[in-house]
Amino acid sequence: MSSRSVWRSEGRSIEEKGWVPLGHWVAWFGGLAVAVTTFYVILTPVWIGLRVAAWIAEFRSRRSRL
Repeated sequence: MSSRSVWRSEGRSIEEKGWVPLGHWVAWFGGLAVAVTTFYVILTPVWIGLRVAAWIAEFRSRRSRL
């Protein structure tokens, strides 16, 4: 396989393709910011809280069997 891209192998250049509009960049980074915030700020603490609750329940269960 050639090291050239399919785009270049067809004889095309960036001038034909054009640039990405600014609005698309804004939408992309806005969506990325929402996704990162949702995952790291909301979902990660919820997951950690559930794990802590499971560990506490397991610890109490083992302690009550002794």
